[in-house]
Amino acid sequence: MLSKRNNRQYESFSDKIRRSRGLILVISVPLLLISFVLFLMPSRSPSDSAFPNRKFSPDFVLGRTDSSANTYAVIFDAGSSGSRVHVFCFDQHLDLVPIGKDLELFKQLKPGLSAYAKDPKAAADSLQLLLDEAENVVPQDLRRKTPVKVGATAGLRQLEGDASDRILQAVRDFLKDKSTLKSQADWVTVLDGTQEGAYQWVTINYLLGNLGKTYADTVGVVDLGGGSVQMAYAISAADAAKAPKISDAEDTYVQKMHLKGAKYYLYVHSYLRYGLLAARAEILKVEGSGSSCILAGYDGSYNYGGASYPASSSPSGSSLNKCRTVTIKALKVNESACTHMKCTFGGVWNGGGGDGQKNLFVASFFFDRAAEAGFVDPNVPVAKVRPVDFKDEAKRACETKLEDAKLIYRHVEAPNLPYLCMDLVYQFTLLVDGFGLDPWQEITLVKQVKYQNSLVEAAWPLGSAIEAVSSLK
Repeated sequence: MLSKRNNRQYESFSDKIRRSRGLILVISVPLLLISFVLFLMPSRSPSDSAFPNRKFSPDFVLGRTDSSANTYAVIFDAGSSGSRVHVFCFDQHLDLVPIGKDLELFKQLKPGLSAYAKDPKAAADSLQLLLDEAENVVPQDLRRKTPVKVGATAGLRQLEGDASDRILQAVRDFLKDKSTLKSQADWVTVLDGTQEGAYQWVTINYLLGNLGKTYADTVGVVDLGGGSVQMAYAISAADAAKAPKISDAEDTYVQKMHLKGAKYYLYVHSYLRYGLLAARAEILKVEGSGSSCILAGYDGSYNYGGASYPASSSPSGSSLNKCRTVTIKALKVNESACTHMKCTFGGVWNGGGGDGQKNLFVASFFFDRAAEAGFVDPNVPVAKVRPVDFKDEAKRACETKLEDAKLIYRHVEAPNLPYLCMDLVYQFTLLVDGFGLDPWQEITLVKQVKYQNSLVEAAWPLGSAIEAVSSLK
């Protein structure tokens, strides 16, 4: 026993190594691999070592990984009911990043540019407050690189003579003299109705994360502005090939778009004079004074597009059924010959329907009136409704006298209150008789869309900003 213990005691170093070689291999191989990886890694800058956890660096607090790679865009929406400015910031992947606590700066004021038809300089100067707000959030070193675009919509389209051109030129001069942002003459324009509809479709599908997917995975859009209404949705290549030919002087029905690696055929059409405010004028033209669409107790006039229309209630008060009859005439439903497979109203091709239209997001005045009338919570960004909900609320409104309506509909602005029956009847009629929707089909009213835990306005300017920033790349 003693001799064996002594032999172990004097075991050679080489014997010990041989006996422990398995354990040494287990320890040494991982150490060698770690050393190799560390050797290949670039050395960290002092700023990296100051913020070892990048989530808490200043750029990440603002939602940016590299602020020098960010691009801003400033878009003015010069609508018929008011002017609005949107400021967006994109990273190098064209993803929105926050401006302060929100994913966009959004400010608005009234009236719109079209209210200054006889004073173009006053129209341009009315944008000063919005411009100041926009420039304040764009870093000074990026302002000269930041595009500023002004898209005027239906309000300016309907001005007579050269009033629209003179206002646009005044805005171009205003931006050239007063703005530190990058402006170009052709970035101040009356937005084509189909452009407006296409931008709106891009905006909503971008925010929903649908771009890059098949056309059947996208949503359709109906955007009811003050002067015009747009419908846009993606259709199949087969339906696009069947699109009716229309004259060069008119808008085309189908636009081809390549977005995030996917090709889309976008059916889009803009109906001028059928926005909510313009439609009031069309309805009053049909019925004249003593309108069945105006709340009992109102006697006045309606001013729109530089013209004035008598607007007084019928002696018997407003009526849902009578107002529906007048509204259908104003929409010219079934009055214009439909030379295509299927039409909406006014002889306009409906795009063929299909999967791209099955899920409809309905924006702008549709949401506003529903919230003001009380059948949609104004504090939520989206709401599921059916067209018949507009009819049900219209029935209630049409049976209400103006004095009583002031107490019942507290969220409706005073100038709009006499026309509440008319507006709700028109919205139901437009969806069902105009666009051919089932009265009980579920649609989504949308004001804002949730994107990266923030809410973004569901409006066409984001689509325009995406185009503007993409052109700078």
